[in-house]
Amino acid sequence: MRRKEVTDPGTDHTSDAQQAAGTDELRERIDRFVGTRVIPREAVLDGGGPAAAEALAELRGQAQEEGLWALPLPAELGGGGLGFRAYAALAEAEGASDHGPAALGSAPLLDVTMLARHGGSAVREAYLKPLVAGEMRACYAMTEPDVPGTDPFRTGTRAERGPDGSWLVTGRKWFTSGAADAGLVTVMARTGGSTGDREGLSLLLVPTASAGFRVVRELPVLGAGGQYEIELERVRVPADHLLGEPGDALAIAGERLQLGRTLRCLRWLGQARRAFDLMCERAATRSGSRGPLADQQLIQSHVFDALLALRTTRPLVHEAVALIAAGRDARTEVGLAKVAAARMLQQVADSAIQVHGAAGLGPDTPLPGLLRTGRAARILDGPDELHITSVARRVLRGYGRDGGQDTP
Repeated sequence: MRRKEVTDPGTDHTSDAQQAAGTDELRERIDRFVGTRVIPREAVLDGGGPAAAEALAELRGQAQEEGLWALPLPAELGGGGLGFRAYAALAEAEGASDHGPAALGSAPLLDVTMLARHGGSAVREAYLKPLVAGEMRACYAMTEPDVPGTDPFRTGTRAERGPDGSWLVTGRKWFTSGAADAGLVTVMARTGGSTGDREGLSLLLVPTASAGFRVVRELPVLGAGGQYEIELERVRVPADHLLGEPGDALAIAGERLQLGRTLRCLRWLGQARRAFDLMCERAATRSGSRGPLADQQLIQSHVFDALLALRTTRPLVHEAVALIAAGRDARTEVGLAKVAAARMLQQVADSAIQVHGAAGLGPDTPLPGLLRTGRAARILDGPDELHITSVARRVLRGYGRDGGQDTP
């Protein structure tokens, strides 16, 4: 059952005119903040540890002072109150750095949205304000070792109901982003039925300080940290720490994935734009034995193809944004956008590296990290193949039944 006591941060409640007011000015301010404050500190933030925590805390304080804090989160909880469609115009600027959403307070949007929509009053009271204030981090654990992330029906993690109504959760998850620093993790577990059943999957909110919860190891992705394997050994979870009702996991996870994938697409656009700018600056200022790079047709081809990829991907992403903001089914549009945006980021970053030559492979530019993000994006959060087949099947079913609902 959906609760409405907290404004739903995933849905717009104001007119287009209200949402558009001030967006350009806000975007320019966010561009400046990310470019002059966040990006210069990326090396420290990437390094982790106390120095990174101190730098992030300082950036968050500056974002709050400048009125840029938690813009898409509910105003009654301390956020900026922007609806999703208005925030989408800003998310690209925030996402130019991996650390932008955390520094500007929008990183918990997914968790806040799910708790506001599906959490009971006790968990909303306990967790929403700390999440919006940046005092607590949350993460999401769905994928398991040796179980394809695209097949949740084979989830092995189980939650058994105790005599007092609480849950005892046992299982192992991996590729759980940010688990080492999280105070709360949403865990998909089987509360009924058998492995392979479509029914019986639920989402439980597990405080990471609970006895039996353990971070097993970090799982570097192409050399970059931030992903973890976790273990739960009979972790006791209060009865009211269930999202929705028992068996609601797939429906709630579907909402989360549509919103989450679209957010990532917006941020990938920002990272691709950053790679594109670096490529063009290099071409415009670097000369070789045959003259300026910008005069060479092969370099011009890289610029054209990268710009074409950016310009053709952005409308796909914003089409998904519009449907989600309107509360409509966006599965086809999100699938198209996710595949296009991941491929686009990989392509643009690769072209930028090619134009930089050996300098693009080293530590003096962010390009290796941007390329890594683009390549990983084609697997994480659903591989290309999953989205391709899901979209194609949905389109073909439409043709077979009523002439095609998901046609161009």
